[in-house]
Amino acid sequence: MDISGSVALVVGGTGGLGEATVRRLLAAGAKVVVADVADDKGKQLADELGIRYVHTDATDEDSVRAAIAEAESLGPLRISVDTHGGPASGGRLIGKDGSPLALDGFRTTVEFYLTAVFNVMRLAAESIAKTEPLADGSRGVIVNTASIAAYEGQIGQLPYAAAKGGVVGMTLVAARDLSPLGIRVVTIAPGTVNTPAYGKAADQLEEYWGKQVPHPKRMGRSTEYAQLAQAIVENEYLNGEVIRLDGALRFPPK
Repeated sequence: MDISGSVALVVGGTGGLGEATVRRLLAAGAKVVVADVADDKGKQLADELGIRYVHTDATDEDSVRAAIAEAESLGPLRISVDTHGGPASGGRLIGKDGSPLALDGFRTTVEFYLTAVFNVMRLAAESIAKTEPLADGSRGVIVNTASIAAYEGQIGQLPYAAAKGGVVGMTLVAARDLSPLGIRVVTIAPGTVNTPAYGKAADQLEEYWGKQVPHPKRMGRSTEYAQLAQAIVENEYLNGEVIRLDGALRFPPK
């Protein structure tokens, strides 16, 4: 699919993965709307790049619909990339004191990392489905974000691994559901990506994780996520797949 002239919605577009994707799609000629809750960063990006920013809670239907409406004001929505984050609880299923992992923390993590992804995907699909099909019958593409924790969740990552595993599990089913409408669904499962969110801890994380990655021996970069997201949008035969972006890293137990 040709990105140039297409309208793209990037949910979580102020974060490391999201911002890199925003810049990549914009450089490829897309009209981009950033949807996030980080208003200061969002407005800064909007001013710098000449794009739209909408305060968006991915867990809330009306909030996501407002972001989609903003995107639709620029033209037919054809690209949705979801990189949003949120609070994540952790801990062993049974703690050292014998108490079970908190149910509320599990629910909150699943709400942000799975339910909200479903919410964005279903509403984006509704919008994309209304567009006129392109010459090959395609209407657009949805890119979601999982994690290699979906496959090798570490000790203490049970809620997060469960949520990301759900994103992986939705991918093929959603692609099959949306195939009659000409909408593709692909998920990226990053490994350890060094984003600005780590701040001063970035160097320490690079030292710890970089040497564990088979090749290249470093953490991933947000720009590499963005590069893959662009390739997914442009390659019409990529559909229903989860692509690991991890330098062949497999998480150890801890």
